[in-house]
Amino acid sequence: MADIKTRDAVKGTIKTIDKAAVASERMKAAYAKTKDKAEQGYYADENSPTEYAADKVSHSSERVTEEGVHQFNKQGQKSVQTTKENIIKAKDKATDFKQKRAAKAAEKKKAQAAAERNGSQPRHGAASRSPAPDAPANAGANGKSQLIKTRQQGQKTIKTTARNTEKKVKSTAKGTVKTAEKGVKTAQATSKAAIKTTEQTAKATKAAKTSAKAAQRAAQAAKATAKATAHAVKVAVKATLAAIKAIIAGTKALIAAIMAGGWIAVVVILIICLIGLLVGSVFGIFFSGEDSGSGMTMQTVVREINADYDSRLDEIINGTSHDVLEMSGSRAVWKEVLAVYSVKTTTDPDNPQEVATMDDNKKQLLADIFWEMNEISSRTESKTETQITESDDGHGNIVKTETTVTQTYLYITVSHKTAEEMADKYGFNEEQRQQLSELLSEENNSLWSAVLYGITVGDGEIVTVALSQVGNVGGQPYWSWYGFDGRVEWCACFVSWCANECGYIDSGVIPKFAGCVNGSQWFKDRGQWQDRNYEPSAGQIIFFDWEGDGETDHVGIVERCENGIVYTVEGNSGDACRQRSYPVGSSSIYGYGIPAY
Repeated sequence: MADIKTRDAVKGTIKTIDKAAVASERMKAAYAKTKDKAEQGYYADENSPTEYAADKVSHSSERVTEEGVHQFNKQGQKSVQTTKENIIKAKDKATDFKQKRAAKAAEKKKAQAAAERNGSQPRHGAASRSPAPDAPANAGANGKSQLIKTRQQGQKTIKTTARNTEKKVKSTAKGTVKTAEKGVKTAQATSKAAIKTTEQTAKATKAAKTSAKAAQRAAQAAKATAKATAHAVKVAVKATLAAIKAIIAGTKALIAAIMAGGWIAVVVILIICLIGLLVGSVFGIFFSGEDSGSGMTMQTVVREINADYDSRLDEIINGTSHDVLEMSGSRAVWKEVLAVYSVKTTTDPDNPQEVATMDDNKKQLLADIFWEMNEISSRTESKTETQITESDDGHGNIVKTETTVTQTYLYITVSHKTAEEMADKYGFNEEQRQQLSELLSEENNSLWSAVLYGITVGDGEIVTVALSQVGNVGGQPYWSWYGFDGRVEWCACFVSWCANECGYIDSGVIPKFAGCVNGSQWFKDRGQWQDRNYEPSAGQIIFFDWEGDGETDHVGIVERCENGIVYTVEGNSGDACRQRSYPVGSSSIYGYGIPAY
């Protein structure tokens, strides 16, 4: 009976496994179908923009389906293994039951045989252990009853085990089939979504190409707009500057225009308001290049202070008896002087003033700051030296004579303070220091050139550099840059140094030269030469002939030429960087080198 139940359980298990196998075959078929769709897609065009995306989709679908099959096989194998284990357990229990039943039967037979041999008389000495006369019959009945109960319990255990095994197999198989079906559905959904994505990708690619073309057209239009805007801004700036000049120089005419009414007057009023904000700030210094009616501009005041500086140098030189003059040092750069002046004047807590205009009071304020930033010191020293002179004895022999000479040396030193040092001296707060830094920003260099020298952007760059060196004495920065260990006549070194600052030596516009003759010949050899009667332009190189012997012995840079006067910047003019002027055609002028700027 137990064997029959076991076979039934095994059959149920086999049926369940068969169902799982069928489900597996169905899933494999769905997998193959899904894979074909994913691989083939709905597009036959192999070179379409979606080819790459389709390949990716097919690969993803294949991975999803393979994972489903893997999970199915895994669950099926697990169920089969569990079923085998349950069958083995059931067989073990049946075998154990048979063994127990056989043992009990043998024990029963043995008891019956013993009873028949002994009859109804008990052994001698065993009366107390012998059962009652009816004991064998009762023992047989009880054994049989116990055997039936044991058999029933074994059958019940087998049935229960079989049922549990069948339920577990069915549950596992159903779960595996459902998992597989979900995997197939997921793969199909993934394929459909991927196909839709592919279609969208194709559309997006086409849209991207259209957008790229539109972006290119937009970029071209933007460039054209930028050029037009830049041109408009330049025009507007020029117009604004012209308006500013008109506002400062012609206040009465402006008032008359406003009184006349009209939209132009409204625009002018707005401009006045905007300019007023700038003029009243530290940036008002950039508007100080125009005459506001006082007859003074920033340029004229700077020239006067420079002249005063040169006069003090000359007073020391001419007022001090000396045999040898040695000068050294450098002066504060003018833009730093003006920046300190602008911040200090406009932010004075006791008497703040705008710096866009110039008058005698502001001129004195500027001069005071200039002399606080620059200092000229001098001293003399007597030195006894042995000098060797050579002479002819009248017979063609050179005679050297040693003499002891005491000479007086005049040493002049120029020193200066920086803008940062002046900020410390005046106790500038953080805001004032920030304003000072903004004024001295490199991006404002062109504005400083316009205010100080009237030089606009791209016009006379070398002149701007040269003018910034005016007041320096001794020439040490220039001849040492050239490569000399000690002082030499440094006018040509100065011109070369300025040209190098502008990059003109590297570009071959101006040569690097320390001798005036070599410099003039360089321009002549290239056909870039004009004689003394030429009216030069800013930035051209002027050569001089002091002795009138037809050979050049000094050189400088043309600052400008106005009303028949040539204005120059020269190094080693009285051992200093100075501004000079000469009539056009002067006999002191040798000629001009014309750089190909």
